[in-house]
Amino acid sequence: MAQGLEVRCLVNFLSAELGRTAFHRVRPDLIRLQAEALAIPLTQRETASGNYEQVYKGVMRELRTMGVEGLVTGDIDLAEGRLWVESNCREFGLKAVMPLWNIAPDEVMGQFIGEGFEAVVVCVRADLFGGEWLGRKVDREFVARLHESHCKPGFHICGENGEYHTLAIDGPPFGKRLSVAPGRKVWSDGYGFLEIDQAELVSKAG
Repeated sequence: MAQGLEVRCLVNFLSAELGRTAFHRVRPDLIRLQAEALAIPLTQRETASGNYEQVYKGVMRELRTMGVEGLVTGDIDLAEGRLWVESNCREFGLKAVMPLWNIAPDEVMGQFIGEGFEAVVVCVRADLFGGEWLGRKVDREFVARLHESHCKPGFHICGENGEYHTLAIDGPPFGKRLSVAPGRKVWSDGYGFLEIDQAELVSKAG
């Protein structure tokens, strides 16, 4: 959007087994609320074990028939991920757009916070974080704490290696703010997850 692109739709993949997003384990209705807050149509598809790429390519085919010309992702610096996205985009004549690519991770975090986006931590790796990190707001204090306690070789300040995952609840493109009520913290498969019991869209202050 900031680059003048017209965003025609959002794309979200769910785990059929979990009934949620695979890595964040966020309920599909929360993603739908995000799309509503952004006033952008949402395409959601379920994937099962072994068919992710098939479903992904099916969506790429749909986008192309809709007249969509490119796919925007939030990749920062993982070469393998970039190559995979670009390969699939080429197959369907789509341009891979990665506005964050090769921007320093601290600069990405600084821009995210400085431009007024809000997010909360909904998933953490159990070997790196304790439960007190779940539900934390992503702000300058959060970044400072990461630098103090977690910035070791191989650790990505933006969570690009799966160290943690977040849920965006507000930002400049949002017409309304996503208000969430955190529930219990669940530990499974080496990760901690924050379950969100209730969520609704509310008017922005001011």
